[in-house]
Amino acid sequence: METIVKTGHRISALAFGLLAACIAGTDVAAAKDAANTAAVDSALQSKDRPKDDLAQDGSRHAREVLQFSGVASGMRVADMFSAGGYYTELLSRIVGPKGSVIAYNNAEYESFAKKEIGPRYAGNRLPNVKQITKPVDALELEPNSLDLVMFIKSYHDLYWHPAAGSWAPTDPAKLLAKVHAAVKPGGTVIVEDHVAPAGTDPVAGIDKLHRIDPAVVKRDFERAGFKFDGESKVLAHPEDDHTKIVFDDSVKGKTDQFIYRFRR
Repeated sequence: METIVKTGHRISALAFGLLAACIAGTDVAAAKDAANTAAVDSALQSKDRPKDDLAQDGSRHAREVLQFSGVASGMRVADMFSAGGYYTELLSRIVGPKGSVIAYNNAEYESFAKKEIGPRYAGNRLPNVKQITKPVDALELEPNSLDLVMFIKSYHDLYWHPAAGSWAPTDPAKLLAKVHAAVKPGGTVIVEDHVAPAGTDPVAGIDKLHRIDPAVVKRDFERAGFKFDGESKVLAHPEDDHTKIVFDDSVKGKTDQFIYRFRR
C-alpha cells in the first residue's frame, strides 16, 4: 500500500508539473501575441506614414494580415514584388532597428510604382530597408536568412506571359526554390492573392483576369518543400464571382482574396 501511495504522489506531482509548464507556455505565447499586436498597432498608428497609405488600411485589413503573418520585432523579412512599398513600410516599423526588410522588385514592378517608390525611401526614412531591383532569375537571397516572406497580390504575376513582351516570362518553381533556401527552418511565407475559378490554368488566369486558383499556389509551395500552415478569410468577398478582371470597376478593391500561410 505504501508503494502505491508514493507512486500516486509521484504521478500527481508529475501531472502538476506538466500542468504548470503548460500554463507557463500559454502565458509566454499570450505575451508574445500581445507584443506582436502592439507592434502592429504602433506601426499602423505612426504619424509618419503617408496619407495615401492610411487611407488603404481599412480595405486592405492590414492589421489582420500582419497579425496572421506573425511578424515581430527583430525579424528579417522580404516583401516580394513590393511595388510602392505599402507593406514594406509597415514591416520596417514592426521589425524595428534590430530587424531588416528586403523590398524586392523587378524592373517592371519598379517602373509601375516609380511615383510611390521615390518619396517612400527619400532621405533614408526607412533605414532598415534594403531595396533590390533585379530580374527574378538574377535574384540572390542569403540561405537561412529570412524569418518571413510576403507575396501581396503579386504571386500570380509569376505566370504572366504577355504577348507584347512587356514582362519577362518567369519560372515560379525557380523563385520558390530560392525563397525556400532563404527562409529559416520554421520560417513563414504569406501569400495573398485574387481568387480565380477552381481549375483555371494559371497562365490563362493571369492573362485574362489577373487572378490565380488558390489550389495552384498550394501545389507550388508544397512542391517547393513548404508546409501549408493556415488560412485567413479576412479578405474574402463572396459576392465576387471570380469571372471579372480585377481592374473592372465593379470588383476593383473588393475582389475575393485568399491569404495562405506556409512554413518551412
